[in-house]
Amino acid sequence: MKKYYPIATPILNGNEKKYVMDCLDSTWISSNGSYLDRFEQQYALFNNTKHAIACSNGTTALHLALLAHGVGKDDEVIMPTLTFVATPNAVTYCGGIPVFVDSEPETWNIDTSAIENKITARTKGIIAVHLYGHPANMDPIMELASKYGLFVIEDAAEAIGAQYKGRMAGSIGHTATFSLFGNKIITTGEGGLITTNDDNIADTIRLLRGQGIDKHKKYWHPVIGYNYRMTNVQAAIGCAQLEKVDWHIQQRIRVAMDYYHFLQDDDRLTLPVQKVWSKNVYWMLGVVLNQSTEQQRDAVMKRLKDNGIETRPFFYPMHILPPYSDKQIYTDFPVANRIAAQGLNLPSHGELSREDVQFISETLRNNL
Repeated sequence: MKKYYPIATPILNGNEKKYVMDCLDSTWISSNGSYLDRFEQQYALFNNTKHAIACSNGTTALHLALLAHGVGKDDEVIMPTLTFVATPNAVTYCGGIPVFVDSEPETWNIDTSAIENKITARTKGIIAVHLYGHPANMDPIMELASKYGLFVIEDAAEAIGAQYKGRMAGSIGHTATFSLFGNKIITTGEGGLITTNDDNIADTIRLLRGQGIDKHKKYWHPVIGYNYRMTNVQAAIGCAQLEKVDWHIQQRIRVAMDYYHFLQDDDRLTLPVQKVWSKNVYWMLGVVLNQSTEQQRDAVMKRLKDNGIETRPFFYPMHILPPYSDKQIYTDFPVANRIAAQGLNLPSHGELSREDVQFISETLRNNL
């Protein structure tokens, strides 16, 4: 029987079952319980931030962070066009307007040299997305934010454990958000986190996360809130995952280094980089098929699928999606357009052996 290579799979090889059973035995299975406090405290310590606030998923994490920074009707928020749709959607939920910026060609992250031209009197903030596990170049972003009085949110959904100049991704901007979906480096099944060093921002997020209930007066709701809470069961899984977070990160890096070994000499491919100022955690090992069209890339993916290898294309740039295309000029984004059309992600999870990566790499090379 042909072996199947999924693009992602969660690894639950620690205390996940033990902690979940303890949670079930306690009957604290909803949005209160000891594992929630423990998970938040442990993640804040891991990420070197004062606060970590758990929520229902990475998209609600973004929504809460934007609300806490006061984004409202017609406020503009600058972000890369090459990102997952949750990034602009969360701005839209607030009544704001996503403003897209092209990618830079090496890290595939936001082109920091193109941000300032997109700043207007309506600009409220910048979202820096750490795409596929490589941190964005944060110093120029923070300098622009300081110059123009803007907030910075790090969308670190894909970058748990990544570092920028020795600092943890998610500890540099004013606020950061993480996803704990089943394909992420650590997971709670569904889930998200917001990190910040700002006490006021943290208090606002906690208030909004739990239906806006005043923490000092039961069933008193001074604001319109949301039910964006994480369950104690999910947090129990998260605590177990965090106990082995360094191992989980190292497995992604190990798999990536194996891909480098087998693919780096093929000039038909561009592999992800690791800038000298960064630690890339390689959430997804993406490759760009140089000189290919989108149709040719899709045909390669089809041939890999026929060999039992699951892949996925890079994200479509946000400016071409129907909800966001009407106000965008496509020629503003040549790098993102090219990378999105030529890029594909290979299986990247920690269950892969070196032999698995060799087979996937050879199959890719033979089907270009």
